[in-house]
Amino acid sequence: MNRRFEPRGSLRGTLTPPPDKSISHRAALIGAMCGEAVIEGFLNANDTRSTLAAVRAVGAELEVSPSSERSTRSDGLDVVIRGPGLRDPSSAEIDVGNAGTLLRLMPGWLAGVEGGAWSFDGDASIRRRPVDRIAEPLGAMGALIECRDGRLPPLRIQGAELHGVEHTLPIASAQVKSCLLLAGLLADGPTTVIEPAPTRDHTERMLAAAGAKLAVDSERVTIEPGAELDLGLVEVPGDISSAAFPIVAALLVADSEVEIAGVGLNPSRSGLLTVLERMGAELEVDEGASVASEPQGSIRVRSHDLRGTEIGGDEVPLAIDELPLLALAACFAEGETVISDAAELRHKESDRIATVCEALVAIGGDVEATDDGMVIRGAGALSGGTIDSHGDHRLALLGAVAGLASREGVTVRGFDAAEVSYPGFESSLAVLAGG
Repeated sequence: MNRRFEPRGSLRGTLTPPPDKSISHRAALIGAMCGEAVIEGFLNANDTRSTLAAVRAVGAELEVSPSSERSTRSDGLDVVIRGPGLRDPSSAEIDVGNAGTLLRLMPGWLAGVEGGAWSFDGDASIRRRPVDRIAEPLGAMGALIECRDGRLPPLRIQGAELHGVEHTLPIASAQVKSCLLLAGLLADGPTTVIEPAPTRDHTERMLAAAGAKLAVDSERVTIEPGAELDLGLVEVPGDISSAAFPIVAALLVADSEVEIAGVGLNPSRSGLLTVLERMGAELEVDEGASVASEPQGSIRVRSHDLRGTEIGGDEVPLAIDELPLLALAACFAEGETVISDAAELRHKESDRIATVCEALVAIGGDVEATDDGMVIRGAGALSGGTIDSHGDHRLALLGAVAGLASREGVTVRGFDAAEVSYPGFESSLAVLAGG
């Protein structure tokens, strides 16, 4: 499906972004592990529906209805989960679709369930995403796990007795950390994960809220087995990774002022805001009451001139999903922007270093790929043209934002990829564009 996004004179209004994808995935999985949970405002998108199908496949009973409490969010759902519990999931063949979070988190739970057997497979994009980064540490815990060529899906697991370990992540990854913490719930002793840099902490917050025995100390997270888990009610805040698109659009489209309401403000996801403020953006952040252990509130943004910056080191994991958008913003900035230490982008739904550079060059950007990032020389504008989403939802949405701020507009080939994380994006855009 191709879509054309024309330049806009201004964007104005208030928008509530769709529910948080990361939290929705975790709520469904941990809820099924607990045995029962209620999730209000679950994201109704392709990726998260794959997670609901996965927990159903291993024995969960689900009641799913349109969200009454989150009716202003995009396609929210209320979900009641009566799961198999921590130790009783059924053997199953699981299709993860395009959901990398599901692929990397759920095996941690199932690896410690003795007597069961599971396989994980997905679409063509998933089959290119490495799973050795979970297979190797799970194997060190005693898991019986196989993957294609030693590193790629399909992934097969036979439940086994797990042993607590101390594992240092070679690359900062919230997904690998979360996988090992879930496995630690069924190990015979404590499991410690050491991170080279902080990553999003939704799993730790949710497990702690459910009653897991967790100790968090700087870069170390330790989980003890044996706790009785009870997740109860989870209210999912708006997704800051989805909110990033109207935030950047409002910065780049002249005479714009947009408020993002009900959005998650977890500090482990705030890298986008930190970098944009360093680039000169004027953002007003108003934190409200926390929802289900997650801070949330509103962000007000106005169009503003930007300047180039350097993005690297510990702030990369805090903005990993937003780096493509920051590269787009850098095309409109004054001066040069350098993104480094972001080789993980090559292992997303597409090789986001290669595909983002290709897209930005195609619409008039001066962008050069490096091994672990990119160099963007800002020119204050982009002409427009045509880009290909390569089946990557974030690239499709980037193209839409680029079209709004460009001189001539942008056509996005394969825009339907946006349904993975932001269903109804065009309706949200219409609200801000006044039509």
